[in-house]
Amino acid sequence: MKLAPLSWIPKPVMMIVREAGRHVLRHPVSGVMAAARTEQGRWLLVRRADTGTWSMPAGTLEWGETLRASLDREVREETGATVLRIERLVGVYSRPDRDTRFHAVTVVAEVVVDASRLGAMNPLEIREVGLFDADRIPYPLAFEIDDMMRDAIEGRSGVLE
Repeated sequence: MKLAPLSWIPKPVMMIVREAGRHVLRHPVSGVMAAARTEQGRWLLVRRADTGTWSMPAGTLEWGETLRASLDREVREETGATVLRIERLVGVYSRPDRDTRFHAVTVVAEVVVDASRLGAMNPLEIREVGLFDADRIPYPLAFEIDDMMRDAIEGRSGVLE
């Protein structure tokens, strides 16, 4: 006798799995983005391999990780720089259409970095790392984050989108 796929799983268990899947797949992803600058005021950006465009260092929060730890990790992995301190919260951005891959709620913090040793850990993700004066930012940035970058440069804090 041939069983239908997953027919061996009790119905109540399947209902819980479906509900959990719905919540996991239909909820925004939590992310961090570093508006990273040097002590001299140059902004640290990465050129993404998937789009070829520039972006601020960013990524998703990992299970059990704090926002601070996530910021430190993403900056280090994507640029090789070290976060020296967090200056301020720039804002929390949640526009659903910003990123075509998923709906993200992104916490953007301005951080000061030591950029004396630059280089991405994963060249398949990040093609290039660069430092830019504020008037030389290579707009448009990836995933429509120009407003986030301008909020950071112009000193706006507590932006909620």
